[in-house]
Amino acid sequence: MGMEIERKFLVLGSDYKQRAYTSDRIKQGYICSGHGRTVRVRLRGGRGYLTIKGPSLDGGLSRYEFEKEITPEEAEQLFHLCEPGIIDKTRYLVKSGQHTFEVDEFYGDNQGLVMAEVELSAPDEPFEKPDFIGKEVTGDRRFYNSHLRKNPFCLWREDLAV
Repeated sequence: MGMEIERKFLVLGSDYKQRAYTSDRIKQGYICSGHGRTVRVRLRGGRGYLTIKGPSLDGGLSRYEFEKEITPEEAEQLFHLCEPGIIDKTRYLVKSGQHTFEVDEFYGDNQGLVMAEVELSAPDEPFEKPDFIGKEVTGDRRFYNSHLRKNPFCLWREDLAV
């Protein structure tokens, strides 16, 4: 917990699936989101989580994050408090050099969107980009999960210049 530093990228092709060492289906909702702050509830791999994130800093590169594991039953109950729009995705974990890329394949109204994130210990930390990494979208609010639930990819995918 503390400051989260990450970079986000669009993903090219589907090679990441063969390179992944694990994957989990994720269901997440937002109890509140606004002014760059979010309170999120998530079910992942049979476990529940409650996460609070602060506003983005450094052009979307870093933000404060607090996460607490909760029971799956608590998570299911908290989904009843969420704003409309649930995020449904599969997360694949792929090693590249010293880092792990989290590749999210979205479903529902966000079908067709595949993004990768890499967490860093410093904004200028070097990392090895796997060959499936495409355009960087760090700081582009359209690609925040909290935004995707309100303004899903199906509504603006044609406007995306890759």
